[in-house]
Amino acid sequence: MAKVKQICEEKVCPVIEEMGYDVVEVEYAKKSDGMNLTFYIDCDKGIDLADCEKVAKVIDPLLDELNPTDDQPYIMNVSSQGLDRPLKTERDFKRNLGKEIEIVLFAKIDGKKNFKGVLKSYDEKSVTITTAKEEDLALERQKIAHIVPIIKF
Repeated sequence: MAKVKQICEEKVCPVIEEMGYDVVEVEYAKKSDGMNLTFYIDCDKGIDLADCEKVAKVIDPLLDELNPTDDQPYIMNVSSQGLDRPLKTERDFKRNLGKEIEIVLFAKIDGKKNFKGVLKSYDEKSVTITTAKEEDLALERQKIAHIVPIIKF
């Protein structure tokens, strides 16, 4: 499975990026309907169905030519990860600076696993939020299970 992802990252992602999109993630995983190869894309204006269709039409023949699964059947998807996707990339963190986020830890610290606050700063070792009590809280990245934006409508 890692080979499929690697081929796609090396050969398909540059084509998608040349189209003006960022590839947030490539996922090759078993789902209820069989193996799925999913390209999660993003761009500054956001992603809609037309963007997904446009990318799919371009990469479908390329995937046929590359045959990354060695003739094993799969379903190809192009998708946005949505507004509430976890923060993973540098771009995700940069876009969410000054915005409210929720952090979930692998294990409790002082009896808590969930923390909410405004993303103040981040680096490769830690993420700092400003809590509702106006306190800065730095959490080690290795202890963080996931970080998601808080969406308010």
